[in-house]
Amino acid sequence: MNSLPPAFAAPEDQRALVAIDLGAESCRVSLLRWIDGQARTELVHRFANAPIKRKGEMHWDLQAICMGVEQGLRQCGEIATEGIASIGVDGWAVDYVRLDAQGRPLSDPFCYRDARTAPAFQAVHRRIGIERLYALTGIQPLTINTLYQLYADAMAGIPAQTPWITLPEYILYWLGGERVAEYTNATHTGMVDLATKDWSREVFEAAGLDRNAAPRIVSPGTEVGRLRGPLAEVRALHNTRLIAPACHDTASAIAGIAASEDDWAYISSGTWSLVGALIDTPCNTEEARQKGFTNLGATGNKICFHKNVNGMWVLRQCMEHWAEQGKAWTIAELIEAAERAAAPDAMLDLEDGDLMFAGNMPARINAQRLRAGMSAISESPDNVPEFASLIFHSLVHKYAQVLEDMRKITGKNPTSISIVGGGSRNDLLNRLTEKATGTKVRCGEVESSTVGNFKVQLGQLTNSRC
Repeated sequence: MNSLPPAFAAPEDQRALVAIDLGAESCRVSLLRWIDGQARTELVHRFANAPIKRKGEMHWDLQAICMGVEQGLRQCGEIATEGIASIGVDGWAVDYVRLDAQGRPLSDPFCYRDARTAPAFQAVHRRIGIERLYALTGIQPLTINTLYQLYADAMAGIPAQTPWITLPEYILYWLGGERVAEYTNATHTGMVDLATKDWSREVFEAAGLDRNAAPRIVSPGTEVGRLRGPLAEVRALHNTRLIAPACHDTASAIAGIAASEDDWAYISSGTWSLVGALIDTPCNTEEARQKGFTNLGATGNKICFHKNVNGMWVLRQCMEHWAEQGKAWTIAELIEAAERAAAPDAMLDLEDGDLMFAGNMPARINAQRLRAGMSAISESPDNVPEFASLIFHSLVHKYAQVLEDMRKITGKNPTSISIVGGGSRNDLLNRLTEKATGTKVRCGEVESSTVGNFKVQLGQLTNSRC
């Protein structure tokens, strides 16, 4: 069990809370209980998650995700004999479930890494220019955004009026809640108006999409119903509230950072690295767009102003390739090996679209080096440390660039960087980051999204009793 900070003071109702975190590589079901007046968390159930390939398409196994969530909730019910007050769900953004007239999934949802969005990206921008889209939404135009996925659906013949719901909110819906889009997660679709904080009529009309197919947008911390179905028969889960926290895992992770001052930046380090800072008002200038910054919803009426950096995905893909070649490495082993390796002769361009896709990542890296006039790195298992060193140094180089751009654009000059997620335990990466940025690094929670999920739930439960 892990203890939480004093901000998690024991409420009058000391029933437990459950946080469900959906991840592109693994999903977690965690329990928050008050023991002797102290808030303590426990990871109850973790299960693997990965896209599945079907007829050349990449999908998520929705049934497997739901089964894993159900198993975790049942285990929580066995542990928390005092009862469970609420359940909150956060996860990765942009992917969604299409529903039939009875509210059932039409099929497994597409994975954002499916290549179908590339032609949709171009087609949408023939209808509404990138500059106008950014001015309306403040969202970095990435092919993975829900806007382009929905347009790809239309190109494939799926009627625009077919209802949809993003994945974390779908789990709440499946558990018995209303069909909603929580604000922090909705902003990731690329279809929310910065000014109104509601779906943008202009964007929907330009793309030929149906606003009635979209869920209504709710604020983080909104109660969306009570648990129903077989799980509600578990004694500890009787009358359990369903709360939409900050449903996007990055917004939850930032909410979980224990920092009272206003002069800090953040790096949420995982499959993606999100590098930026909280700001009070959106920044949708042309300079911000050209530098690749996005304005995403955060708790407390703040804006997560950051840039998406292709993070540990590149290393993970290398690890999968090496494992297929009979050389399995752990992250800890790679860090140790990279520390002994020489610094790279040049940095990777992590924004290269070719590095966003799966399959033989070492060859993709070498293809980029050859295009840049560099020599290829031998893909022999003996050169794994050289690849790892190249990836770590390239990540840090990109972090420093992004933070410097953020300073120039916003005038915000952070004196510390809070790193959360899996990268917060990568000592080599953190030391390199501190050196490259000249800014003190503070390591936050590995599972900061879980902490933020609990924090928002607790705020809602406390306020609703006032």
